[in-house]
Amino acid sequence: MVIKSAVVKELTTLLEVEKKPYEPKRGKTNIIMFVGLQGSGKTTTCSKVANYYKKKGWRVAMVCADTFRAGAFDQLKQNAAKIRVPFYGSYIETDPVTIAEEGVSEFKKDGMEIIIVDTSGRHKQELDLFDEMKQVEKAVQPDNIIFVMDSSIGQQCYVQAEAFKKAVNVGSVIITKMDGHTKGGGALSAVAATQSPIIFIGDGEHVDNLEQFSAESFIR
Repeated sequence: MVIKSAVVKELTTLLEVEKKPYEPKRGKTNIIMFVGLQGSGKTTTCSKVANYYKKKGWRVAMVCADTFRAGAFDQLKQNAAKIRVPFYGSYIETDPVTIAEEGVSEFKKDGMEIIIVDTSGRHKQELDLFDEMKQVEKAVQPDNIIFVMDSSIGQQCYVQAEAFKKAVNVGSVIITKMDGHTKGGGALSAVAATQSPIIFIGDGEHVDNLEQFSAESFIR
């Protein structure tokens, strides 16, 4: 028991970084940009976070700046309708920077408090997509950039998370697909690489399958 307790304490410490997670401010515009690898569950996670804040009484909107994956527009639009939040995207415009900028501008005028910007999934070898991600960040000036990480990614986690952190100002991490057999050891790598706190974990496909992260209970 003593050894187990020591291990839990040490691993918990590793997950509790000094950097505090961004806290949205009521009555002002809070822009949250989502980034991550292809297939990490990023678009679904955008909807979960939007639903989380909407239920708490925030004025929330979502922008689809993912022009790379076929179906991303329809998926986010359908999810927005399901949770009843405003949505912005385009079937015609192919420049994600333009879409992100226009969407954020429109929702700012509408007085939205939380504007969630979904971006294309990408990995560190895709230099053009990484450059595009930097341009979206520059255009919308997000208050928080969330790196969405699939819990089953394994040993690639550290290098990928590090690449995202070097490219844009990652401020928080969300771990997805915790409903499978994976125990999420990559969370340690994501925190180490980004020096950013984990704020939520996702454990299913439903919009309510999102819970606030607690380092000690996660480790236990």
